[in-house]
Amino acid sequence: MSTSRPLATARTVSFKSAAEMIAVLGPSDAHVSIIEDYFEGLQIIPKDLDLLVTGPSESVTTAAKLLQELRVLASHDTQITTQLIHRLMGMLGDELAASTALSTSILSTRGKTIRPKTVNQKKYVDAIDDNTVIFGIGPAGTGKTYLAMAKAVQALQSREVSRIILTRPAVEAGERLGFLPGTLNDKIDPYLRPLYDALHDMLEPETIPKLMEAGTIEVAPLAYMRGRTLNDAFIILDEAQNTTAEQMKMFLTRLGFGSKMVITGDVTQVDLPGGQASGLKQVRNILEGVEDIHFSILESTDVVRHSLVSNIVSAYDRWGEDQKAMERKRNRKVKRETIEAAALRLLDRAGINGEDEVSKEQAAAGFVQRASGTENSTKETGA
Repeated sequence: MSTSRPLATARTVSFKSAAEMIAVLGPSDAHVSIIEDYFEGLQIIPKDLDLLVTGPSESVTTAAKLLQELRVLASHDTQITTQLIHRLMGMLGDELAASTALSTSILSTRGKTIRPKTVNQKKYVDAIDDNTVIFGIGPAGTGKTYLAMAKAVQALQSREVSRIILTRPAVEAGERLGFLPGTLNDKIDPYLRPLYDALHDMLEPETIPKLMEAGTIEVAPLAYMRGRTLNDAFIILDEAQNTTAEQMKMFLTRLGFGSKMVITGDVTQVDLPGGQASGLKQVRNILEGVEDIHFSILESTDVVRHSLVSNIVSAYDRWGEDQKAMERKRNRKVKRETIEAAALRLLDRAGINGEDEVSKEQAAAGFVQRASGTENSTKETGA
């Protein structure tokens, strides 16, 4: 009995110039091999300024779309790399065209263009344009702070705001910096260094001290925000997972007229001492649905550092879920053993002695089963 095979089809993707086509094909047509390996039964044949794509119908349709996206990006002078192709293949099927996401420029400075590199990053950037308070939540390397900084510099240069305020909570990530030599500012500086690094990517180095001296750019610890009203400013709170609920409320209520706030953080990397609850974890339950406040969620697929970083983040996420499942299993076992021990004590008092251990254990097991059934029934009724 023969099995049905997918219908084969062919499509042609045309380029406007040889340079555009070479950029998409990659050195020695390396990019072609990557795409052919990704889609089962696919073959891509270059001819003049065309690519003939053949294979199963569904694969051909999707691969042709991918090649068209790459062609558009190449026409916007975007460098086509192996990493970019893998990122685009992960974006296939999204309602937002990859070329639209990846060709949207935020800032061009010092010979490079800053733009979103994934669909979720594009949605995050759009949310910053459309809302007054924006939360960017996701793992390291997803561009939460960097893109917010680029939008802040863009807003300053277009005179939408008159100043930029960058802040972080001064919380150690496992290290102790309190005994470092120097002034208070010297001790605080390591916490704020990543913000300075991003500024140096976006502005001429010689202009930064002048802007900071004039108060046009302010980089300060979160504690310095207390008691202030921040008008006509683009304000970024970074590492917000290390704020307490009280600090988060304090920060949000600094918002003044003509200002925009972006709050970024990774809820899986909380460094608060003493098991304190993270203000970033709580705030979504409190403010989600409030008009002009938006929560953008970025994921490991949005990591734009070394490709290994995305794999590391995903591996930690899986490990975390496994640990939670094991903890739930341990808790159920401890609970059962506790109920069983209590049942045995009750049975002892009721006069069932050690001579009838089988009856005793069966009765205890029945007691545990009834207790569990009552608990489940209570949960269902409460739900």
